[in-house]
Amino acid sequence: MTRPLLALLVVVAAACCPLGAEAQNHPATPAATPEQPSPTGTSLTLPEAEAIALRNNPRITIGRLRALQAQQYVRETRSALLPTAFLSLTGVDSRAGSRLAAGGLNNPVLFPRAAAGATVSQLVTDFGRTTNLLSSSELEAQAEDRNARATTADVTLGVDQAFYNSLETRELVKVAQQTVDARQTLVDKVQALTKAKLRSDLDLSFTEVDLSRAQLLLLEAQNNYQSSLAALSAILGYADQQNFQLAEPTGPLTPPAPDAEPLIFQALEQRPEAAALQYQLAAAKKNSSAEHDLWKPTVSALGVVGIAPVRDVQIPNWYGAVGVNINIPVFNGFLYNARAKTADLQTEVAGQKLSELRNNIARDVRTSWQDTNRAYQRLSVTQQLRDQANLALDLAQSRYNLGLSSIVEFSQAELAKTEAEIADTDASYQYRLTQIVLAYTMAAPR
Repeated sequence: MTRPLLALLVVVAAACCPLGAEAQNHPATPAATPEQPSPTGTSLTLPEAEAIALRNNPRITIGRLRALQAQQYVRETRSALLPTAFLSLTGVDSRAGSRLAAGGLNNPVLFPRAAAGATVSQLVTDFGRTTNLLSSSELEAQAEDRNARATTADVTLGVDQAFYNSLETRELVKVAQQTVDARQTLVDKVQALTKAKLRSDLDLSFTEVDLSRAQLLLLEAQNNYQSSLAALSAILGYADQQNFQLAEPTGPLTPPAPDAEPLIFQALEQRPEAAALQYQLAAAKKNSSAEHDLWKPTVSALGVVGIAPVRDVQIPNWYGAVGVNINIPVFNGFLYNARAKTADLQTEVAGQKLSELRNNIARDVRTSWQDTNRAYQRLSVTQQLRDQANLALDLAQSRYNLGLSSIVEFSQAELAKTEAEIADTDASYQYRLTQIVLAYTMAAPR
């Protein structure tokens, strides 16, 4: 059941409920209704919930691991600029004077031998291709770091929303329990008046129906509260549902900013998703340059040295050589052309993604700012509505007690009062939540 529908059921079930001084003088008779869940679990504040999620939530760990993985890609790319060395041990037994006769154009001689040596190779220059690849991988690593920060912000927002949803559903459980108690009190009172022939059986039937509805409402409210606790426990990284005792927020309700434009500028500068895409765009440009550099020559140096303690008489006891190798691309079936074009298109895609994200950020900030202003204005309206509903209920109850009106008029007044109380409570939670969402869209600390 959605929150608006649940609130509507609370309003309907609370009809005809006397909450005045006369109703309070009649203690409620125990009824066969489920008890309100007592929050006997661990006390939990909103900052504590956020800290737990940042420690336990798997998405946070995944984001950090991806950032570490990207750092290893940087090391992998940088290795092409460093020397490569390896040792070789070779033993050959062959027929004396035999040669390789098939499988190649050359005709090398095979000599029996046992030798050991070392080989060192070093890239001299590829005219910027490897350095461009290194820059691209470094920018990708920075993008993954910003993505990890964005994941942290997403999880924090999810924690805040789950926390406030749990608080609000808990308040609905309290309202439902109060409704059941009030309905039971009214049933007892009307039942006594009916026996004394001061009220009709119709009034008693109305109150008994409302009591049954309130009991059903309490069951639904308790179920929603437990579901919200399960969602909160899951985003905090717990496999089992935790029975937290949630602490009410104590911070003041500050008014929203007067203008959205500075907030949009701040969001475009601070949002980690925008920074990640900017790094990805820069990385794509570097990768495109590297792909175009494939047509440039590659210059490498090579050195070998070793000894041959067991050898044929025609082989000296040691060997050594150095050399330079230059590779000049000529034709490869248009492979390099296709790779360069692909990289150019990928760069254009990254640029379009960044433009789309910036537009979406501006839209989200403007929408969140408008929601915050509406929620702030709603605070004073719901408070005024609550005061007026209380006054109307007092007058209606006095008329009902004096026999000047029917139970229908009193029910309407109680309906308006309960609706006003729910709206006023919801307005406070919703304003705090809109402030959190606005801070998230701006990537600003709360």
